[in-house]
Amino acid sequence: MRRQETGDRRQEAEEGQGGLSPSIPDSRLPTPYSPQLTADGSYTFFSTEFGEAYHSQFGARQEAEFKFVEPTQLRQKALQQKSLRLLDVCYGLGYNTAAALAAIWEVNPNCRVEVVGLELDPTVPQAAIAHNLLNDWSQLVPPLTQLATTHQVTTDCLQAKLLLGDARQSIQTLQASGFQADAVFLDPFSPPTCPQLWTVEFLGYVARCMHINGILATYSCAASVRSALQAAGLKIGSTSPVGRRSPGTVASWHDSDLPPLSQEEREHLQTRAATPYRDPQLSDSADIICQRRVQEQQTSSLEPTSRWRKRRSQDAN
Repeated sequence: MRRQETGDRRQEAEEGQGGLSPSIPDSRLPTPYSPQLTADGSYTFFSTEFGEAYHSQFGARQEAEFKFVEPTQLRQKALQQKSLRLLDVCYGLGYNTAAALAAIWEVNPNCRVEVVGLELDPTVPQAAIAHNLLNDWSQLVPPLTQLATTHQVTTDCLQAKLLLGDARQSIQTLQASGFQADAVFLDPFSPPTCPQLWTVEFLGYVARCMHINGILATYSCAASVRSALQAAGLKIGSTSPVGRRSPGTVASWHDSDLPPLSQEEREHLQTRAATPYRDPQLSDSADIICQRRVQEQQTSSLEPTSRWRKRRSQDAN
């Protein structure tokens, strides 16, 4: 499950409170899988189900590198470790995994990598392969093609699998297996569109799948997401904006190496926008989860976000 909102795919709506050209579409593929050009020359798809694109219009490949690979410090980790484990929440087209593998093997070709991808719709990675969207990472096309087709692949340096279906169930199975990720890519569709994968309960399971020195990165700077990560016991930081004014978020069990939140971001977490999404049984619909959050906001003792924004604007003037 993934995302886009007006302009750039995700403007955090709830806060108001290079390679080869794509191929001719394969008629055997479900529609719509029409590649859309992004600003850095890479392509993405648009989800009619969620009404959002899978990647930023400012650059799909750029986003994978600067919102996910760099913040999780994979190049540094690859120089220090013989093996790495990656958890890609919402594998989608496979860009985040491809960018991560390329970065790791650029600095340490012998590093053994284990990847677990959570994905609802297996036709999405298959369509990305069929349209040649991963050809920017040409050396990775064979294993990622196998991963998209058979949902698992094993080579000398790579062990990867896709866990298909509702990520809320997959993450529980993964956590029970003892999997501990060095890097987590949290990349669902936007919180208002896909609240199921931004709840306190889901992110609690994600956190328990993180190594003690692991790092989680997400494009979202929503106060609701950040408060849910904190509720899971993680420390949070802010990543630099890439192609838009809003930063992303990075989280880990330790805050020593995390870029700090700004004063404005810290204040934002004290408003009703920080009311997290909740899904106690990890089974509720998006509508129920959103309604539950609205009800909690209405009875919250936190300052209304609109009042806080107005006050900040007045203070600035």
